[in-house]
Amino acid sequence: MSINILLSLIVAVQGTLSPQGSNVRRAFHRTILLQLVNDSKSDTSVPPPSYHEVHTAGESSSSSAHGESSEDAQPNTSFQDQSGEHGEDYETEEQLQARILTTALEFVPQHGWTVEAIAAGAETLGLSSASTGMFNNGAGDLVLHFVTQCNAQLAETLAEQNNKVQLGQAESKKTAEFLRDAVETRLRMLIPYIDTWPQAMSILLLPHSIPDSLKHLSTMVDDIWYYAGDRSTDVNWYTRRAALTGIYNTTELVMVQDSSPDFEETWAFLDNRIKDVVNMANTAKEVQATGESMVQGLMGAAITLKNITGMNQRR
Repeated sequence: MSINILLSLIVAVQGTLSPQGSNVRRAFHRTILLQLVNDSKSDTSVPPPSYHEVHTAGESSSSSAHGESSEDAQPNTSFQDQSGEHGEDYETEEQLQARILTTALEFVPQHGWTVEAIAAGAETLGLSSASTGMFNNGAGDLVLHFVTQCNAQLAETLAEQNNKVQLGQAESKKTAEFLRDAVETRLRMLIPYIDTWPQAMSILLLPHSIPDSLKHLSTMVDDIWYYAGDRSTDVNWYTRRAALTGIYNTTELVMVQDSSPDFEETWAFLDNRIKDVVNMANTAKEVQATGESMVQGLMGAAITLKNITGMNQRR
């Protein structure tokens, strides 16, 4: 992304946020400034590769550089004793944390997105509730774990669909239909937790959670556009992703307040909005507008969630 476009986004964001949105503004600015630093180190205007491309290339180069077989590349999950031998029952701290958080999701409907849910997950695995001390961000780690799982599941689904199209086992969809189905697929993953999802959204909007929240959101949107067939290398790359980010955020807000059968109103709203991103004109001015939309969506989420929380407390 050019420096001029990034500065335009910063100016647009500065003018649209209220003093109460200073935390979001600072986090957003930090994200933009980091991008400026990265861009200054690059001699090309080609946008960054998608999540899919990065991981595919990384796995390929690592394997060829070290001459490792697929078995050698597997993570070491065995126990190492004093003799240097490993037992099969050992797992890394990251693996243990992931196992606790995955189990904790079962208790979210009962305890919400809280440390109590994590403690219940640990106890179910036969661990002490003190295991919650492993998670520096507490409930934030639980929400981000769920978001990561959902994004990985969506990427896997999109990859399978793409393979079927490549093999001639399925017909390719038009861009608008593909984007709509992908966003709906991702949002439907929230349904089992929809009653507590406003709480999760408020956690993702905390200052210390915003960088990771934006990173996961960016990864998801990038994967959707990648499998939609977008290979643009100009300003369109940024325009489309910023626009789809705004659409996802606003549709998510509609969903948490939707009481219609099977969220029919949410999908109708999504249908109407998805046309905007497909028909968007390719101008720097609209990149600025979509940047404003994305940040306004985050601020709207904060305001909406604050109102929802206030109503629940008065009940």
